[in-house]
Amino acid sequence: MDEIIVFVVDDDASVRKSLGRLLRTAGYPTETFASVPDFLSREHHCGAGCLVMDVRMPEVSGLEAGEKLSQANYRLPTVFISGYADVPSSVRAMKSGAVDFLSKPVGEDDLLAAVRTALDRQQLQRRIQAEVDKVRQRVASLTPREQEVLHHVVAGQLNKQIAASLGVGEKTIKVHRARVMQKMQTPTLADLVRAAERVGIPEADRL
Repeated sequence: MDEIIVFVVDDDASVRKSLGRLLRTAGYPTETFASVPDFLSREHHCGAGCLVMDVRMPEVSGLEAGEKLSQANYRLPTVFISGYADVPSSVRAMKSGAVDFLSKPVGEDDLLAAVRTALDRQQLQRRIQAEVDKVRQRVASLTPREQEVLHHVVAGQLNKQIAASLGVGEKTIKVHRARVMQKMQTPTLADLVRAAERVGIPEADRL
């Protein structure tokens, strides 16, 4: 991954310093912040990375930060840390999509393992998103008629049925279908169906 940065957000200066030192020693470029607003005031980071964030902070808690980060278009995987580890907070953190929830004092091996997991998860998500973007571009390259044919094909309809639905000849549908398969770069019907699912064409929307 390119431009990896691990961001540490904690209102305790000693924690910021120790975690920053540990992460840099492990080879991760690291930036530290005393609060979520401080972090959000930074220029938006579009590269790879993750957040190591305290659950309880004066201005905005880590658990409340998710909405603000989402509004700022951040999708960084988060490792929560807390000196007040309790079951409800842990559950809330994991439900919010946290990679891990660690209790202070944080063990060095535990933190580094959590950061590696977060970065691996993000790498996978970025790879999946890149594939989805490619499929969306291919769908956008279809003509309106080809998009209609696409929806009918992935719904499981035969060429004869599609022709009847669209009021055209079966030979015309065969031509459109071939072009759809070519533009979508899907050699088989199964590949085409999987591509449709990737871009959010659910069963209910299939004609």
